[in-house]
Amino acid sequence: MQKKESFLVNRLKSVGYAFKGALFLIKTESSIKIQVFIAIIVTIAGFYFEISKTEWLFQIVFIGLVMSLEGVNTAIEYISDFIHPDRHDSIGRIKDIAAGAVFIAAVAATIAAMVIYIPKLI
Repeated sequence: MQKKESFLVNRLKSVGYAFKGALFLIKTESSIKIQVFIAIIVTIAGFYFEISKTEWLFQIVFIGLVMSLEGVNTAIEYISDFIHPDRHDSIGRIKDIAAGAVFIAAVAATIAAMVIYIPKLI
């Protein structure tokens, strides 16, 4: 009988798998590369314009939200292609809905960025 690993060892492995997945996402997906670039730009802007703690929190949450949804969208695309490699209307709809979720978050993030930065530019 194999010895069961400790809770801590399992959690460390889980973090390792998650980090590996995030790196794979960043290395292979052009959409997440764009999101990382935008995140870097708005982070630099945040330091430059000395945004408030509240503005930082909104900015960080929206960056995390958009990038996380981008990862979920990519996972849905991979599993959809695995399950049904040929074109299929239902699979296409599933992919469109997942992409739509990213789009909604990106629009909300853009609006939040405008609320934060337009007054500082005027």
